[in-house]
Amino acid sequence: MARAHNFNAGPAILPVDVVKETAEAVIDFNGTGMGLMEVSHRSKEFDAVMLEAQKDLLTIMNLSPDEYDVLFLGGGASMQFLMVPYNFMHTQADYILTGVWAKKAYKEGKFFGKANVAATSEDTNFNYLPKSFNFAPDADFVHITTNNTIYGTEWKSLPDTGNVPLVADMSSDFLGMNFDYSKCSLIYAGAQKNVGPSGVTVVVIKKSWLEEKGKKDIPTMMNYKTHTDNGSMFNTPPCLPVFAVGRTFKWIMRNGGVAAIQANNEKKAKVIYDVIDAYPDFYKGAVKNAEDRSLMNITWNLNTPELESKFISEAKALNMIGLKGHRSVGGVRASVYNACPIESAQALAKFMEEFYKNNK
Repeated sequence: MARAHNFNAGPAILPVDVVKETAEAVIDFNGTGMGLMEVSHRSKEFDAVMLEAQKDLLTIMNLSPDEYDVLFLGGGASMQFLMVPYNFMHTQADYILTGVWAKKAYKEGKFFGKANVAATSEDTNFNYLPKSFNFAPDADFVHITTNNTIYGTEWKSLPDTGNVPLVADMSSDFLGMNFDYSKCSLIYAGAQKNVGPSGVTVVVIKKSWLEEKGKKDIPTMMNYKTHTDNGSMFNTPPCLPVFAVGRTFKWIMRNGGVAAIQANNEKKAKVIYDVIDAYPDFYKGAVKNAEDRSLMNITWNLNTPELESKFISEAKALNMIGLKGHRSVGGVRASVYNACPIESAQALAKFMEEFYKNNK
């Protein structure tokens, strides 16, 4: 089967090896004579999948299992928008607003206490990242969205929040940037961008923070401790997505870990940004400052909506899928997540050159 050049923003491209391994497991999981979707989540075979995925992730992130727990939960990253303040907001929390998803997290935070806007780039429709912050020294946590899928901005390093715990929504660049993950007390990420199919959310949580500051008198399913105490098995986990995520972790490890993945992401992004920069009057990059550009979601506009539609249509005819920008901003967006091969970025860049020559 010829693979499409898949630039979808999510659910997104997965490593071919992971797709094949998951497909085989759906038919016969680990020689059990049952498919992955049929086995008990309490079986020793699936328990091994869960434990190994948790172990591998902490290894990839260079975090100690003595200090951090890994959870695989349902509900998407959107559920985490409320779970975080439900568990940890006692009086107030700071939010850095850099896009739609950051604003959604902030909206949920306001249900549980005083949610402060520590910084925002909404004044210019989120086309840059704030450089100064108004943090409350006694905030319960600071919330950041590391990559902004719709607008195409990405933090290249995490802000210094002093003694205030940092919570990071890394949904769309999880394991694509080599952050110092130990700076975070909690990280969450919907799997469907970089590490697996939709249906499971990864949560990495600092044990001491949960023990010392986590609320005790909240509903069972909303309490992180319920899930850490039960190894993500309090209720039936999304078994197939967890399996695929675990295989993606193996793929990352085989390919040199996050540092090597980031280096490859930088190469892919450069191929496309170089064309945008070469023809700035034709391809108009959506992000104001080059240092704020995302490696994951490359966004630009052409001079008219009609030209954008023509670009997207002609690219699709060449098997380049998912280039239409988000409905709220329009334009063009190429999502080049971890599993996107450099050949796809090169094919897109070549098409962009040809489209410019034919339409300038």
